[in-house]
Amino acid sequence: MPQPESPQEPDIKLPDAGMLGRSMADIAARSQRIVADWLKRQASEGVDMDPLNVGNAFMEMTAKLLSNPQHLVEAQLGLWRDYVTLWQNTARRIWSGEDADPVIAHDPRDKRFADPAWKQNEIFDFIKQSYLLSARYINDVVTQVDGLDPKTAQKVDFYARQFINALSPSNFALTNPEVLRRTRETGGENLVRGLNNLLADLEQGRGNLRIKMTDTEAFKIGENIAVSEGKVVFQNELMQLIQYSPATENVYARPVLILPPWINKFYILDLRPKNSWVRYLVSQGHTVFMVSWVNPDESLSHKNFDDYMSDGVLAALDAIEKATKQREVNAIGYCLGGTLLAASLGYMAATGDERIKSATFFVTLTDFTDSGELGVFIDEEQLSQLEERMSRRGYLEGTEMATTFNMLRANDLIWSFVVNNYLLGQEPFPFDLLYWNSDATRMPSTMHSFYLRNMYQKNLLSQPGGIQMKGVPVDLRQVKVPCYFLSCREDHIAPWTSTYKGAKNFGGPVRFVLAASGHIAGVINPPGGKYNHFINPELPDNPEPWFEGATEVAGSWWPDWQRWVTSFDPTQLPARIPGKARGLPALEEAPGAYVKVRI
Repeated sequence: MPQPESPQEPDIKLPDAGMLGRSMADIAARSQRIVADWLKRQASEGVDMDPLNVGNAFMEMTAKLLSNPQHLVEAQLGLWRDYVTLWQNTARRIWSGEDADPVIAHDPRDKRFADPAWKQNEIFDFIKQSYLLSARYINDVVTQVDGLDPKTAQKVDFYARQFINALSPSNFALTNPEVLRRTRETGGENLVRGLNNLLADLEQGRGNLRIKMTDTEAFKIGENIAVSEGKVVFQNELMQLIQYSPATENVYARPVLILPPWINKFYILDLRPKNSWVRYLVSQGHTVFMVSWVNPDESLSHKNFDDYMSDGVLAALDAIEKATKQREVNAIGYCLGGTLLAASLGYMAATGDERIKSATFFVTLTDFTDSGELGVFIDEEQLSQLEERMSRRGYLEGTEMATTFNMLRANDLIWSFVVNNYLLGQEPFPFDLLYWNSDATRMPSTMHSFYLRNMYQKNLLSQPGGIQMKGVPVDLRQVKVPCYFLSCREDHIAPWTSTYKGAKNFGGPVRFVLAASGHIAGVINPPGGKYNHFINPELPDNPEPWFEGATEVAGSWWPDWQRWVTSFDPTQLPARIPGKARGLPALEEAPGAYVKVRI
């Protein structure tokens, strides 16, 4: 006789009761300690309920909206019509299996809804489309209010999108099909692991959420990132100067000086051998010097923009002359490093210092009329509160700056990790770029206040004599050296139309090149990389006609820069060995000690 079939094993894993009990007890104890420490610190530091000054902006928006309610009524009627259509479509799918075109479709590039269940399952499709309709409704209402000041309108739009992103159904366990599937498969262990991950991040941030984006133990500076060979040949309070080892028998006479931003660390330009800008330069025959800025503490709170020029740009030029016996240098500035380079060139033009013979600006703002969405964080109320916080510590904490930048791409840099780490209970993947992104740096309070007020708030660098460096008025029109501006088409930090406007402020010949992608990927795009670029030798008054007349070129912009910079002086000399110059011995191996300081 056939044996009766044994019952199938359930596809739901049951958790171990003992392990679950121990985990929850540990979670409860850690939670209590975190909350107590956070409340104690908030009480000692003072609590601002609206540090970003969002409330006033939304109150003004609401007043304008209610003064002319017709638009709001029309938007609500449109929303309800769409909801009715969505419900009818969903009902037909459930009861008769009849397919229907979506009332609203998500962007296929939106990774939040990549799981097939968002389309195949009627309920999750309904949840997704309901969210997208509500998001469109909110966006339409807040972006079409008449009479708002442009800065207020920008702030309302930005924080409305933050609200919309936060409420995505993908961010909640009960409305995310992938999370529900994982919870069923693991018997809820993913949620317990996720809660532990959340508490670990809260502990790391001392009560403030510091999301872990990558496996920080997988990388070590100088061992598997920032590995280009070289020596630290000079240092002072603010920076170490690295001279990289040559890769060719002969090198160009003019050395290259790189000034990275001190908002982040320099090794984004030397992340891995295959995409290292440093390695590319030495392979092309350049003698490369890199400034590695210090990660400042309260003892450097008095350092100003002037000091970053004196102890950074000018001190590096002095050291390079000792190391190479060459006064003429090709300088490169990246982002804030480019803004410093521009201000320094204005000072050098006024004082007759001609050591920099060409200047290259990577994604650099020198005209801050339209600074993109970073302008949301620059108003008098926020600046005053920021200065008060910095005065207590002497610096801006690096994590605060990192949070600001992450908010500009919240779905990619915040919510995707909330889902992965806390709902799916997974450890973040080892990724060198995200390791660099999380390696935050501080900003001295005096310097940062000067930078935000004079550049972002008042836009004085673009005005002749608007700022002074060491008491000398700066006029970018007096800068006559050839300039190369590299900007990126999808840059959310330095919009290319704004960098283009700044390029028009210089008095010498300017070559403007536009790379595809964003603030990092568009710059770090070696030959063989996937992004193209656009060139146009003309420089019309406005960016739109420049782009219309530009030629799209496949691949990296790096060879274009190489041809440009070597056209000024192709003279070559025997390669220079770091640390061999008299009076400038090697202090330590690259990448040096300053870059290894973590906060």
